[in-house]
Amino acid sequence: MNRLKICCLVALLWLTGCASTPPSGSDQAAIRQDGDSLQQQTSREINQQSAAATGVRVPLTPIANQMVSSRTVIALAPPVDLWDRIRRGYAMPDLDNELVHDREQWYATRPDYIFRMTERSKKYLFHIVEELELRNMPTELALLPFIESAFNPQAVSGAKAAGMWQFMPATGKYFDLKQNAFRDDRRDVLASTRAALDYLQKLYGMFGDWHLALAAYNWGEGSVSRSIAKNQRAGLATGYTDLNMPMETRFYVPKLQAVKNIVSRPGAFNAQLPLIENHPYFQTVTIRRDIDVALAAKLAEVPLDDFKALNPSINRPVIMAAGTPQMLLPWDNAEIFQSNLESYGGGRLASWTVWVAPTTMRTADAAKRVGMSEAEFRSVNAIPPRVMIKAGSSLLIPRANSVSQDVASNVADNGQVSVAPEIVQKRTVVRASKGETVASMARKYRVTADQVAQWNKVGMSASFKPGQQVVVFLVASPARKARTRATTQRTAAHKAPARRAVAARSSGARIAKR
Repeated sequence: MNRLKICCLVALLWLTGCASTPPSGSDQAAIRQDGDSLQQQTSREINQQSAAATGVRVPLTPIANQMVSSRTVIALAPPVDLWDRIRRGYAMPDLDNELVHDREQWYATRPDYIFRMTERSKKYLFHIVEELELRNMPTELALLPFIESAFNPQAVSGAKAAGMWQFMPATGKYFDLKQNAFRDDRRDVLASTRAALDYLQKLYGMFGDWHLALAAYNWGEGSVSRSIAKNQRAGLATGYTDLNMPMETRFYVPKLQAVKNIVSRPGAFNAQLPLIENHPYFQTVTIRRDIDVALAAKLAEVPLDDFKALNPSINRPVIMAAGTPQMLLPWDNAEIFQSNLESYGGGRLASWTVWVAPTTMRTADAAKRVGMSEAEFRSVNAIPPRVMIKAGSSLLIPRANSVSQDVASNVADNGQVSVAPEIVQKRTVVRASKGETVASMARKYRVTADQVAQWNKVGMSASFKPGQQVVVFLVASPARKARTRATTQRTAAHKAPARRAVAARSSGARIAKR
């Protein structure tokens, strides 16, 4: 039976070859090669079938090189360090003009400044690069905090922009960055980076150009849109270098381009970049109870300054779990913190709590009520001089041993310190005119009748005799002083003729005596 199958197969191959059109030229060599391969394959099949039928073991035929199909694999070496990873992700068009060269020269003459700035970035740069790559954004944007804040999360501009990414208060609120008495997320490493990349993506979606998006980040999208519209009306180009913009914005992209060029070729600009390994610097640790900042740093075995550099959003000496449920620690110290926290036997973790002012009061009175010195009370709550504390303000005070509850979430998350200019009242004695009453004196000096009655220990309906001394407490404001001065001057002017007449009579009497 097997022999019959083999004969049929050979006959089929012979008939197929006879029916084919005779090849010509170079095709014959290829056909011969394919035929040889087919014959070899057919021979192997025939031998294997015969072996299976007879039980005889047939040796395998080696595979020729031309019978193996292979695919070339491109070997990609991992980044040498984080700087190399950033260079590989460059995706923005380069800018090359005199302003770029000017900034390159400025940085090149300050190698110490570049090193300090890049050294400071070691704590944050890996996280930023990771977030950019997840969003498929150009990694040049990881260098933007060099321009905004020199990678200082505590930086505050004259216009009140704060943090690494320099968010203004209103813009920060728009991007859900909380700003209260106890924390400012414009300084938070994770929250501010998320908000900055959200904002940059939004701006790129508006303008479709990274240079214009950066200009809008610095100048505002409204300003850039108006400048573009103005150029369009005038028939002018609308690129970054074509728009009329403030000098700060004009230099903004050239500064970033200069830093990009220095990171690309540090040796060409007399710059030395510190080694930043291509792995995370920190990790997040969940907080379940209020804890003092100093104690958290101690349990993590991290210097206090380094702890604050990783958690710059915390405004007060205590971390409130209800408002700040996580903190950042160096990668290896997170496990150390958890271990030390579990074995901690020092009692309570937080020595501070929050007191809500029940009424508007002077700072000294508030400090006295909670048992603190005025200086310490002002310092821990960042209260400026010559102000009063408004009712409802959330203020940090020492936590009594009897207090076991942590700060409530509504206070920790929304607490504010509201102040008003301090009202300084000066005790003043005036003389009543004819027919003067408590009510009329109150109207004259813009106080309440109850206050006048209380100050002078009389009834609300009492009247004053002409020339009677009346005590009033007046606000020592510039306007009040001006009105008092004017009244005094008018009174003096009114009495001057009488004084001159008395003086003349006295002089005449002396002359007569002589």
